[in-house]
Amino acid sequence: MPNAKSTSACGCPVAAFQKMISGKYKLRIVWDLKDGARRYGEIRSGLLRGSHATQEIAPRVLSRELKALTASGLIDRKDYGVVPPKVEYRLTGKGRSFVPVIAAIRDWGGRHLTEGAGEELGQTEAA
Repeated sequence: MPNAKSTSACGCPVAAFQKMISGKYKLRIVWDLKDGARRYGEIRSGLLRGSHATQEIAPRVLSRELKALTASGLIDRKDYGVVPPKVEYRLTGKGRSFVPVIAAIRDWGGRHLTEGAGEELGQTEAA
């Protein structure tokens, strides 16, 4: 079986996709942005929905995920250059084309995983 390094070196689309979406919050961030632009605090609040009340998201981790999604071209960061700072994140065309993939993953999870497993992606919310 080839190792991960040789798989990504050969240009395997699955390996490239896996690398692009790896991270604890990336799929959930893209899913939350499907309804429009959001500010950092709104994204953070959306990620805490459905999580244990004691769970915290480190600002550094969330910032890293947002930067990675921006670098991959899935989201766009708009800095309004005002004081106090106002920054919004929104899906790019590439990001919008990814939403149906996440919806398919969400639907599959709803059909095949134990109860409660789909709550993190809004499984209990109206689609």
